[in-house]
This record gives sequence, structure tokens and C-alpha cells, in this order.
Amino acid sequence: MITAIAIDDEPPALRVIEAFCAGFGFITLQKTFTRTDEALRHLRKHPVDLLFLDIQMPSLSGIELYRALEQPLAVIFTTAYSEYAVEGFNLNATDYLLKPFTRERFAQAVQKAEEYIRYTRQRQAPENDYLLIRADYNLHKIAIGDIEYIEGLDDYIRIHLQQQKPVVARMTMKHILEKLEDRDFVRVHRSYIVPLSRIQHVRNKMISLGDAEIAIGSSYEEAFFARFRS
Repeated sequence: MITAIAIDDEPPALRVIEAFCAGFGFITLQKTFTRTDEALRHLRKHPVDLLFLDIQMPSLSGIELYRALEQPLAVIFTTAYSEYAVEGFNLNATDYLLKPFTRERFAQAVQKAEEYIRYTRQRQAPENDYLLIRADYNLHKIAIGDIEYIEGLDDYIRIHLQQQKPVVARMTMKHILEKLEDRDFVRVHRSYIVPLSRIQHVRNKMISLGDAEIAIGSSYEEAFFARFRS
């Protein structure tokens, strides 16, 4: 899951970004801002993966804000002025959207951002942050960050992976939980284990994980909410 905020001094432009982001299950647009100073204060307390950032802003420009960030992150610049494109790319921007942009052009930009963020996460991940799972007469090396959720099927488990085919292995839910010990996973149902970091929201005891929705089992509810709230 990619977390993002959008910054633009024009509310209609922010509404366009909100509407477009809603069509991508892998992006959570947390907040929008019309002031760069407020956005910068937010980012210092609540880092995100991706910025949608208008370049021409009052007081502090989008480029000045980007230079003021304490940690690098993916940025998609948005502006109505094509002359800013070169400066945006000189800052290693992920992409540059010239207003008004189409949904198709927006999709290209966020897909580039997803690829960049995935690459940086893999580089930053510890070398042993993976599972070795034997399935189909092969030993599969599965990156922890690629696991969307795990489904129990009697004496088998199905490991659902991001943009990959699921891996089905002969293993119990108890055994896979032991392998995931000390990692950010929680059992929410007799048949499901989920990574806390991928949860978008919980409503009426249903967990939203992008395209998947998983019910919280009554016997797992108390333990789940204790970890989720912490």
C-alpha cells in the first residue's frame, strides 16, 4: 500500500486527484492541503510514500517544499505551466503532470511511482526479510513486503502476493504464524492472516485490503483490535 498526500492551492485540482486516487486500490490518499506550510508540518509528523505537489504555490513553492523535506520520497509534480518541467525533473521527480491531465496520464504517473517505491522498499528491507516456502516441488523465496494476506484451506495455505500468482503450500495456519513471528502480521479469522501495514480501514468488522475484504472472526476480534489500535 502507498500512502500519499496532495498539495495544491486550488481545491478543484485536489478534488480531481482525490477522484483519480479512489480508482487505485494500492493508493491511500490520507489528506489534501491548500497550504504548503501546513503540509510540511504534517509530513514531519506523519511521513508518506508519495506527494502530489503543485509547483506554483503562494508563500512556499512546491519545489521549495520538496527541497525542505527531511527524507526523500516519491513526488509527482502537477502544474499548469510547462516551463517548470525541467526543474521538476532536475529534482528527480517521479513524474510531471501538466494540467489538465487525463485519468490515463494520471495512471501512468502513479504506476511509475509504485515501481519506484517498491524498488526503494526492497533496497531498504533487511536481507532476511523473506520466507522460504516449499510448494509445487520448489522452494519459493517470498518477500515479506509482497504478502497481501494469507488464506487457510484445511491443511494448506494460500499466500496471496502483490502482482504475482498465489503460492499454495501444505502448511497449517499455526506453522505460518510461527514463521511470521515478530513481524507485522495478525490472525483475524480462522482462515485469514493479514499484514497490519496493508489494512486500509475497518468497518463493521470487515477489513479492507485493497481489492480484498476480510471478515474479523468473533474469537479473534479482541486481540486484533488491541494490536490494530496500538
